Amino acid sequence: MRKCLVVTGGKLDLAFARGFLKEEAFDRIIAVDAGLEAAEALGLVPDYAVGDFDTVKTSVLEHFRGIPHIVWEQHKPEKNETDTELARSRALTLGCGRIVFLGATGGRLDHTLGNIHVLFACLQKGVEAWIVDAQNKVYLLDQGKAFYRGQLWGDYVSFLPYTEAVTGITLKGFKYPLNQKDICRGEEAGLCISNELAADQAFLEFEEGVLVCVESRD
Repeated sequence: MRKCLVVTGGKLDLAFARGFLKEEAFDRIIAVDAGLEAAEALGLVPDYAVGDFDTVKTSVLEHFRGIPHIVWEQHKPEKNETDTELARSRALTLGCGRIVFLGATGGRLDHTLGNIHVLFACLQKGVEAWIVDAQNKVYLLDQGKAFYRGQLWGDYVSFLPYTEAVTGITLKGFKYPLNQKDICRGEEAGLCISNELAADQAFLEFEEGVLVCVESRD
């Protein structure tokens, strides 16, 4: 499976990113706008640079423009898509089966929320897509999943409805179990927040809808 790293322009804990990149290898790297600055700090050379580049330091742009193999996809600042959306689309056209977004959280909340929505097109195409930072791993689910204690990002697992409603949620092996519970946006917001595994393995099942899953640690 071809894996793609997308480095976006949000706040990024460089110490976390360095440790993460020691454990993960990627076939393609896409730097998004000011994500070029993070790429430079991490010693990454992207295959693609995508965005309007209106927030990137001139010295960083000059550094990367001197590297011949980088494909530049420059867009106007006034456009209907965010730079991260454009990078997601590029990753999908490259045939990547897993896309990991770094730097997609921690800054402006509107961008963070927008980046969670960027994951939906990946889900529709059957492509694994995660947003990761030092405390969180965020992804969307349209079917059940098994969780293993040793593979979780942290101690906590939360589920939020991405669609208007998610029906028939059953949680087994969790500290707070559920049986055939429907949840809707704006109602019982705390019902599936900050759950924990009660065993080494736990299961999520549901009938219809899409969930935002957040694995997190303090």
